[in-house]
Amino acid sequence: MNCLYGLGVGTGNPELITLKALRILQSVSVIAYPASETGNSFARSIVAEFLQDNQIEIPIVLPFKLEKSAQPFYDKASEQLAEHLNSGRDVAVLCEGDPFFYGSFMYIYDRLSPKFDTEIIPGISSVMASAAMIGIPLTYRNDVFMVVSGILSEEVLKEKLKVADAAVIIKLGKNFNKVKQVLEELGLIERAKYIENATRENQKILSINEVEAETVPYFSLIVIPSQYDFRF
Repeated sequence: MNCLYGLGVGTGNPELITLKALRILQSVSVIAYPASETGNSFARSIVAEFLQDNQIEIPIVLPFKLEKSAQPFYDKASEQLAEHLNSGRDVAVLCEGDPFFYGSFMYIYDRLSPKFDTEIIPGISSVMASAAMIGIPLTYRNDVFMVVSGILSEEVLKEKLKVADAAVIIKLGKNFNKVKQVLEELGLIERAKYIENATRENQKILSINEVEAETVPYFSLIVIPSQYDFRF
């Protein structure tokens, strides 16, 4: 029976794709992936070397401006994918990181999973990959770990980070200066590490004070690891 797959392809290094994801990637008839309005797709670039010449490719063009709703674009993409599924073709939607961790596939899933068999293939998220690349454990024992968005207000960021033993702040970009101010006020600057392009050739790891705010990409993140002392 035809199936819709949410295919996690990780953070950018093709060697970190799972064996199952690779098998499905090369066996389905239709490959879909999020793409910018200029046609670029980071998700596709991760797996480009594994794609087959006879596969149908469907770019899911999404707006990358917060003031513009993406929901009509997901509606259109879902209708397009449903046509292929109804025609008996398996469809794999590529997802950077993991499909169910802040992934765009969730919006396709909400629309199509009630109508079609659907399977999720988990991928390595940027949070876990970044901790591995920095070389620092995120949590120990009974630590409370939190993932927060840099888009949140300064007040909410403070409230959340005050109660976390360890945290990762995602979606930085133009929010970096605000996040840095919060880290300074909470005394977290020294513990925190900045990383962009985790697992890729152009990966960059910096202390917070080394970061040039105007160059920070949206998908970079900050890791605030646990303070737990394993000796006790």
